[in-house]
Amino acid sequence: MKVKKILSMSVLVGLMFSFASCRDPQAADDEAMGNILDQYVENVIAPTYSNLAAKSQELVEALKTLQTNKTDANVQTACNIFLEARSWWEKSEAFLFGPANDFGIDPHIDSWPLDEAGFNTMMSNTSQMQALAGEDGDVYAGDYLGNALLGFHGIEYILFENGAPKSAAAISDLHLTYAVAVAGDLRNRCFQLEVSWLGDDAPAAHVARMEELEFNTTVNGGSFSYGENMLKAGNAGSTYATRASALAVIVDGCCSIADEVGTSKIGKPYNGEDPTYIESPYSQKSIDDFYDNILSIQNSYMGGVEGRRDESKSLHHFVADKDKNLDAEVVAAINEALTAIRNMKRPFVNNITDPSAGAASDACQRLDETMAKVTSVLK
Repeated sequence: MKVKKILSMSVLVGLMFSFASCRDPQAADDEAMGNILDQYVENVIAPTYSNLAAKSQELVEALKTLQTNKTDANVQTACNIFLEARSWWEKSEAFLFGPANDFGIDPHIDSWPLDEAGFNTMMSNTSQMQALAGEDGDVYAGDYLGNALLGFHGIEYILFENGAPKSAAAISDLHLTYAVAVAGDLRNRCFQLEVSWLGDDAPAAHVARMEELEFNTTVNGGSFSYGENMLKAGNAGSTYATRASALAVIVDGCCSIADEVGTSKIGKPYNGEDPTYIESPYSQKSIDDFYDNILSIQNSYMGGVEGRRDESKSLHHFVADKDKNLDAEVVAAINEALTAIRNMKRPFVNNITDPSAGAASDACQRLDETMAKVTSVLK
């Protein structure tokens, strides 16, 4: 009886090994890709946009507090919250595909340089300032001011000067009227990003605000949120024909921001193509913006934001399983770009031709070229 039990166990083990060895490698890869997409939506996209939405709401409240109580301490609080919101936005730029692109949110909230001449004209326009001061000033701002007067850089212009918070005395009541309205519009667009990706998993108040404003938050006006669309890749109704094609879009997003940081954000000023093309010139946080942009690539590749990362369900793990040398090259390129940006001479606005800027530009361009190779294993 004991012999029979041993024999039957050995047969069972043999069958298990036989099944594993006969398993379709493509099916295994597809399952792994599905896990990567789950991890990406839940632990890269969701926390990034949820934190951005929350901080954008806090920024509105901080500016309203400053409006009613103009103190240097309240300016500092508003500046701190602004920089936190700004950081979460910059850490989203590896995934500007989706609603950020489809709904024009990226240029709406992050165009620069600020149109300072237009700003001065607006300040002297009594009817415009009254509209911005109204109950729906945020809606008016979004509808009528234009991208060059909206978003992060308009608020930055009000709060910062020469890399430091302004004194409360230097910020006029009209400036705060403008800042509160523009921050309200910024919050609305950040809510739109969050709800578009998370659907009903976003806070109910944020969903309700989108419904009130009649903002589109679904893919092609259909029933899928952007998160659902990506998670259902390869299934009926998704715009992604396969899970591999969804991952390829993620990789392309990483390449796009690496290229933009290297050739435009750093490259244009450094090469003399456009010395005025300086991101975040008033707070002088350009280098922090660049660094956060590369962190968005790292988060996307490594499987989650800090504290929510699972490398076993990541592009990093998948690529390493297919081509260890390529994965090592990608990880090294990410780290080299981060190091080169961290070593840039600060502030960038005053050091655009410093050799450290050129080194950072080159490192980002190498990262773009290296990330592009990842698509070769997504087949």
